[in-house]
Amino acid sequence: MATELTLGETRVEVVFKDVKNVHLSVYPPNGHVRIAAPSRMSLDTIRVYAISRLDWIRKQQKKLREQEREFPREYLDRESHYVWGRRYLLQIVEADAAPKVQLKHRRMVLQVRPGATEETKQAVVAKWYRDQLRSALPELLQVWEPKVGAQVARIFVQKMKTKWGSCNAETRSIRLNSDLAKKPIQCLEYILVHELVHLLERHHNDRFVALMDRLMPQWRHHRAELNRSPLAHEDWKY
Repeated sequence: MATELTLGETRVEVVFKDVKNVHLSVYPPNGHVRIAAPSRMSLDTIRVYAISRLDWIRKQQKKLREQEREFPREYLDRESHYVWGRRYLLQIVEADAAPKVQLKHRRMVLQVRPGATEETKQAVVAKWYRDQLRSALPELLQVWEPKVGAQVARIFVQKMKTKWGSCNAETRSIRLNSDLAKKPIQCLEYILVHELVHLLERHHNDRFVALMDRLMPQWRHHRAELNRSPLAHEDWKY
């Protein structure tokens, strides 16, 4: 069951579910607001909760609307693609063999079977980026886990629509955006350290900042570089 609340100029979709707690989400690209609430909770109670979080909602909406996005890729010859911060020109090679990606000088050579669709090309490149990121992680973990004093149980590499990384302190797992393989390696290093520190401190409080300052004094520079970097183009479906 779903309904909608109107709070001034802000519309909030309310979905009643078999859950114990209220979950508030603000979705890209335009800041669509959704509250998942327990089935028995009254709409008046949800309205009061939404009003109490209105400032946060508006800040998140502003952030999402200002977030720069890449132009959609068409996977055509001489299209620009980035690997670890360097620009490469795409070269499509058709061959009756397994698809693969190779870097040759300043070219990203994408080998696909004859007649491959844009979706197939995109999938091959996306997998290749994930593999690049996974390959870079062992060496970084070997350096940073002892320095931070925290050990991760599992790392997931996947396409993430709005974040560069996230951490679940309870399961000691970290998720990293595969698009980090397009950015300078220092950006991946910063996000990895950031999430490792969250295993020690969940919140962005004074302790978290002090840990980051001690471990990686230049972290603000890397954060600013990532903030200037556009996330990938997405076709959004809520």
